[in-house]
Amino acid sequence: MATIKDVARHAGVSITTVSHVINGTRFVSEKLTQRVFDAMKDLKYSPNIIARSLRSGKTKTIGLVVPDILNPYFAEFSREIEDKGFEHGYNVILCNTDENLAKEEQYVNGLISKQVDGLIFFSSGVYKSFKDNPNKDDIPIVVTDRESEGVTSDVVLIDNFKGGYEATRYLISIGHRRIACISGPSLIRPSAQRVDGYLQALDEAGIPFDEELLMMGDFRYNGGEEQMAALLELPEQPTAIFACNDMMAIGATRAIRDAGFNVPDDYSVVGFDNTPLSRYVFPQLTTIGQPVKEMADLAIELLIEKIKIKEDQKRKKDLQPEYKRIVLDTTLIIRESCTPYTS
Repeated sequence: MATIKDVARHAGVSITTVSHVINGTRFVSEKLTQRVFDAMKDLKYSPNIIARSLRSGKTKTIGLVVPDILNPYFAEFSREIEDKGFEHGYNVILCNTDENLAKEEQYVNGLISKQVDGLIFFSSGVYKSFKDNPNKDDIPIVVTDRESEGVTSDVVLIDNFKGGYEATRYLISIGHRRIACISGPSLIRPSAQRVDGYLQALDEAGIPFDEELLMMGDFRYNGGEEQMAALLELPEQPTAIFACNDMMAIGATRAIRDAGFNVPDDYSVVGFDNTPLSRYVFPQLTTIGQPVKEMADLAIELLIEKIKIKEDQKRKKDLQPEYKRIVLDTTLIIRESCTPYTS
């Protein structure tokens, strides 16, 4: 098995130069860098990542904790994080919690024990898994999608209230007044903020809130289907439905069709997320778009910034990071699943 000494000899450079090329710790000319890479290829040399991480204190890995990888929104976000992390030379370890706090806690403990350089976090609950970890202050973290109460971190959010408000206002603007809302599994952020936007739009339009029209889903296809079936059993049915994510909106559409009705002729449906699938279902889903790529880019950039500050703190003990709370805008995307209501 080739060693770093063999690579240096084969490339005609010093061991120090090979080390700088591998670790990116100092500028090396393009010519010498190419010679080192050619030598590594010829000798089939692979750097010892474990030994290198022990020397540098960095593993070049990031942990990504998401609540439900089956949700197209989280799948899309995870892919963007992986792509952006790769651009910066980081491997991403993906952990799916299934909205299970015990599973989340186990994953967080495992990622910290593996000495990942940082964490990007979608929490399934109240961040207990991270808040109670004795090593939490030793690892940079960025929280996305939900607030980070009790955790010191950068936060990248979207304006969930505005999204819920705009979805409902749009339905009102095309004549609907009996508008149902299928929320997430609990009225905590971000689901609660989307529901708050829904309620605010109704209030501004002078439409009384009917508790029968607020149904609690689970952010999954079945949840939307089941809650829509329940809405269809009401004596006075809604004419439009705002579902708090695309999966439930698609599930609701399925229930409407199974009952012998049509979208949008009989019921208008609006989703939330603008997942890729929303453009390919029939009819194409009107939805609230989230800037997924921008969220992922910001999350990676903020995390790498904090990782660098942590490194610099070894030399400057009084160096303190400044944490940011960034709220990104949403966009109403009008497609085919809504039509004006005429009594």
